[in-house]
Amino acid sequence: MSRRVVRQSKFRHVFGQAAKADQSYEDIRVSKVTWDSSFCAVNPKFLAIIVEAGGGGAFIVLPLAKTGRVDKNYPLVTGHTAPVLDIDWCPHNDNVIASASDDTTVMVWQIPDYTPMRNITEPILTLEGHSKRVGILCWHPTARNVLLSAGGDNVILIWNVGTGEVLLSLDDMHPDVIHSVCWNSNGSLLATTCKDKNLRIIDPRKGQVVAERARPHEGARPLRAVFTADGKLLSTGFSRMSERQVALWDPNNFEEPVALQEMDTSNGVLLPFYDPDSSIVYLCGKGDSSIRYFEITDEPPFVHYLNTFSSKEPQRGMGFMPKRGLDVSKCEIARFYKLHERKCEPIIMTVPRKSDLFQDDLYPDTPGPEPALEADEWLSGQDAEPVLISLRDGYVPPKHRELRVTKRNILDVRPPAGPRRSQSASDAPFSQHTLETLLEEIKALREQVQAQEQRITALENMLCELVDGTD
Repeated sequence: MSRRVVRQSKFRHVFGQAAKADQSYEDIRVSKVTWDSSFCAVNPKFLAIIVEAGGGGAFIVLPLAKTGRVDKNYPLVTGHTAPVLDIDWCPHNDNVIASASDDTTVMVWQIPDYTPMRNITEPILTLEGHSKRVGILCWHPTARNVLLSAGGDNVILIWNVGTGEVLLSLDDMHPDVIHSVCWNSNGSLLATTCKDKNLRIIDPRKGQVVAERARPHEGARPLRAVFTADGKLLSTGFSRMSERQVALWDPNNFEEPVALQEMDTSNGVLLPFYDPDSSIVYLCGKGDSSIRYFEITDEPPFVHYLNTFSSKEPQRGMGFMPKRGLDVSKCEIARFYKLHERKCEPIIMTVPRKSDLFQDDLYPDTPGPEPALEADEWLSGQDAEPVLISLRDGYVPPKHRELRVTKRNILDVRPPAGPRRSQSASDAPFSQHTLETLLEEIKALREQVQAQEQRITALENMLCELVDGTD
């Protein structure tokens, strides 16, 4: 049999490296809840980890730069009355995070840029609509303030966090517990996996299952699925012999997988983290001590094994940094935050390059923090691709932005115009740009007033000293 020519790929030599010991976050009591979420969420400003908490649920939020040993009295985010099961940072505001809990609620929190003196106990918003535990959260990739939650009641709710309302309820599509939910790149479709072993593609605004594949993996353990950049689906699961598998599917032809690879016989559910810019998927098994990564291409065998990062300690969970939080000067193409029992360790994936110049081919324009749509525009049927930014000069997170929640008047009994209520002129007297300008102006005036008050206090002190001196 003739040997194949080695496949050309700029990612063939990607290697993983654990950060130095002083770059880890030590003394964190990571949650021991038996739930298959990643327990960790990270963005260019903060690292959030679900932790053990007596008498309720809590997570800790650390500025990325606060490495080393974490004080045992460091303030937590505590508001849930039962364990927190999932957390997710808002892609359009680095200071906003949502948490889902066993207490059936979803809470949305505003995290300040400074370190708070005491626990944060008051969420901006509590979303109540599920009748059982809420285990999955997922922000919409392009529409402002749109958050998806899925619960043990087999229901998916899509919320407008700006008003606290349920936009859509998908309550008759899953006969059993939902294991994973993923938006496609523009947020027009959802991919879900369920305990009934089916993989579904759902149009949430039509409330329809547009494609379905029964038992994409034959095994009994949970499935996961993520959309790829070109609209295909990548699923992870188990064979009948309990071997872990990864498969690629074309939603237009769900009969046979485009590719199917068997890996090993471990019990840990594989969490797929997909990077659309490089088309690499990283598979992190709970309880594994390794991260396997594959490149997805248009040429057979379509899912190409690249390499495995191995370490000694098993992972309890994993956070995945958005592309805009990476160090482009070091050719870093991915960064994970691996949870151990008592610490969190960054793992950096790098493409070896000799040049110090910006590598255009490694860093195409990537989704930035600006939303492409408002919630009402998305609900009315509009779709838009993410607003992209260049990483050529690195990414600087924007200044702290408040999340404003405008509760609708529930006593307003006027009938909505048309089949769906869209934002009317009375609901939105100003454009978003005008509101942000006003807020910036108010903030600047407040700072001026504060400076004037400090000046007055200083002058009064000088006056008192003069008076005391003349006496």
